[in-house]
Amino acid sequence: MTNDHPHPRTTTGTVLHAARFYDFLAWALMRGRETIFREKLLDLARVRAGERILDVGCGTGTLAMVAKRRVGPSGAVYGVDPSPEMIARAKKKAAQAELAVAFANEIIESLPFPDAEFDAAFLTLMIHHLPQPVREKGIREIARTLKPAGRLLIAEIGQKQRQGFLAHLHRRDQQVSPSDLAALLKTAGLQVMDQGPVGFLNMHYTLAARGAHPQPRNASPL
Repeated sequence: MTNDHPHPRTTTGTVLHAARFYDFLAWALMRGRETIFREKLLDLARVRAGERILDVGCGTGTLAMVAKRRVGPSGAVYGVDPSPEMIARAKKKAAQAELAVAFANEIIESLPFPDAEFDAAFLTLMIHHLPQPVREKGIREIARTLKPAGRLLIAEIGQKQRQGFLAHLHRRDQQVSPSDLAALLKTAGLQVMDQGPVGFLNMHYTLAARGAHPQPRNASPL
């Protein structure tokens, strides 16, 4: 991981530290179908063998590990997260699974990667943790690291799910709508290719790309 620009190691976004609880919560909310959910995200992002993938806000690394299996030995997967606890657990999980995924404690505001490095990037259940200025800067940073026609998939929970335990868990976070995302992406030089429901927890996704033209949705929710 290299970047010509020095970057801060702290973020003004929310940082989660309870890595074991995070994995338990993901399992409970997905009812044991987390791998299926992650595979769905890879399908929506059109990830193929041999590609280079970046997972920003990777948490404990589950998506990055599933992505590594998809891209195979000719591809590469990098996961970054501001939480040292999340990265430590991600590295442990990847080592136990014997998967070569590169994890690092980094922040979205200043990614340690050169320009045009990745075929696809992910922001999964993460952007709502960021104040508006950090969202804007972070998406510009991700766009910088994408290859020409590189894709960015953002997945977020919709307003109907902001009830009960999830509402309590995210009480300090800010809502983000598909229209808000489209505006942020456009500012970063990305064009929306596709939007729609993911099929889990009232989650919605937005797929954008550099130099893309809108395409009809071809994925159906699970």
